[in-house]
Amino acid sequence: MSEAALSRVRITIDGVSVEVEQGATLAAALAAALAVCGASAYGARLSVTGERRAPLCGMGVCQECRVSVDGRMHVLACQTLCRDGQIVQTTRPR
Repeated sequence: MSEAALSRVRITIDGVSVEVEQGATLAAALAAALAVCGASAYGARLSVTGERRAPLCGMGVCQECRVSVDGRMHVLACQTLCRDGQIVQTTRPR
């Protein structure tokens, strides 16, 4: 395997450090965090009624996967690649 295939990046999702393959989307990182941490709280955002929302279409149309990345709101997790050091918030700070 090439060295690029083995590269990993570390991002922070809601204060939790997560390591994923370089080239993975933020939506994939959210799913990995759920699988690794077993955290049922992971999702992309909260609906107006407080329900967790998560990626649905995987191509940016439904916008259910919106997150904040490095302070920028409404980033589509399914269309954004992970970069080392990113800070992702799935909900607004309380």
